[in-house]
Amino acid sequence: PSKEHMKLAEYFKMGKNDVRVILEDEILEVDALYQDRQVYLDFEMVKEKLNSRFYWDKNENLLLYSTPTAVISAEPGSMVCYQNNSKSNKDYEIVRVDGEKVYVALDYVKEHTALEYKVYNEPTRIVINNVFGEETDYIKTDSDCALRYQPDIKSDILVDLKENAKLRVIEKENKDTGFYKVMDKSGVTGYVRSKDLNQAYQEVKKTDFKEEKYSHILKDEKINLIWHQVMNQTANSGLLTVLSGTKGVNVICPTWFATSDNEGNIDSIASDTYVSQAHREGVEVWGLCNDFSPNMKIGKVLEKTSRRQKLAKNLVAEAIRYSLDGINIDFENVKKESGEDFIQFIREIGIMCRNNGIVLSVDNYPLRDYNEYYNRREQANVADYVITMAYDEYYAGSEEAGPVSSISYVKDSTEKILEQVPKKQAVIALPFYSRLWKEKAGGGEDSLSSEACSMPYAQEILQNTNEKAVWDDKTGMNYLEYKEGKIVHKIWIEDINSLKVKMEEVSKHKIAGVAFWKAGLEESSVWDMVQKYNK
Repeated sequence: PSKEHMKLAEYFKMGKNDVRVILEDEILEVDALYQDRQVYLDFEMVKEKLNSRFYWDKNENLLLYSTPTAVISAEPGSMVCYQNNSKSNKDYEIVRVDGEKVYVALDYVKEHTALEYKVYNEPTRIVINNVFGEETDYIKTDSDCALRYQPDIKSDILVDLKENAKLRVIEKENKDTGFYKVMDKSGVTGYVRSKDLNQAYQEVKKTDFKEEKYSHILKDEKINLIWHQVMNQTANSGLLTVLSGTKGVNVICPTWFATSDNEGNIDSIASDTYVSQAHREGVEVWGLCNDFSPNMKIGKVLEKTSRRQKLAKNLVAEAIRYSLDGINIDFENVKKESGEDFIQFIREIGIMCRNNGIVLSVDNYPLRDYNEYYNRREQANVADYVITMAYDEYYAGSEEAGPVSSISYVKDSTEKILEQVPKKQAVIALPFYSRLWKEKAGGGEDSLSSEACSMPYAQEILQNTNEKAVWDDKTGMNYLEYKEGKIVHKIWIEDINSLKVKMEEVSKHKIAGVAFWKAGLEESSVWDMVQKYNK
């Protein structure tokens, strides 16, 4: 057997000032700092591997961490962090910035994260364990032996092991070589002869760390929500007319709030009378805030902590002022590069809502790979209800005609969201409208156009043509096609029959409830059916 030793700096491929990080059994390809007897980890590594709730505001140079009740902030070079109106002193700098690189003190991360770590020297490396409560395979040496670079007795020695040394099993015995692949406590992975080892065993690592639990404000009954599009103060007077045409609705969402600029200000057309009337009818009011204003870009608001928190404070102040039961966030223009900023906003407004007894709900597109950055899993953690808008399958800008919301689209949207959101927090939103498509013969630019149709208007179209609608099992809708001159009209009709098929599908999953866009587009007959399935 070879007695040659490989230098660990060579094994870890480290330069003189490098610091390696070993997380569980993985050697990470990231930089770390070991300065002033304190370990500093790359921020992106911390967020990706250890705790996703850390947030770095590169515009205002702030490190934030959100708990269920407060946002904790720290500035680079400071040994102080702030929580609400109090401050806490550390004996180390919490965050350091080196050019574009941001490093967070590992002891600070440990305050908010279940982990253990130890620093080893020559070369400097940090071994971190962050998996607890799961069985891990270990094995102990039967005698003094060698941990080798390769599964061969001629291979260089990495570590001289003493009898009864505890090793983590990476790969069990290879019968061809007679070696186990193992890792020692200092983060060095190599090979030990099977004959130098005892029997493998399993051990469950435990931690004393207690993670703070998020509470949620959830209704005892199924959500039956309807959005009420309110364009001005005068329209608020129509609430009782809207409610009189419904049955079983227990939440109404008026479109009262809109982000008005890039500074976090909002426009509001909220009404005391509206809220009082809704409450007398036994209906909760969740004020909706959208990001549709042409005078702003939501990414500009979300990217700065001061703007983001100003927006949250403005909305919560309005909710308190008007005795709203909830806030409904409908930000549909968030780009991928703003995904982290968006979810941080939901964390921050979630804290304010939770502290004031206000329900927080968030509207989402159906889950797809390209909009994963809306982070529905974290929404479910920090907000109360996650609403999926299972419509606009084909929309005004689509290149071909199709249904607004086919049964397969609803089924897929429901199943996908339940992979990430608990049933008790998942709400599926369905449409009260269809889309009438007009196709000009010959194709070309502007050959396809469409208009949205309420349920009564779709029936009026059906009655005014000589053609009959045909039930389409594939879409779960009545389909009508007719021709006027050179223009072909197509409509997949949203009616009580198509809505019933959707409600049957949604009710199978025992979710928190349903929502509908929007008040006034429905036929009154749908409400008895909705109540039947939304029990």
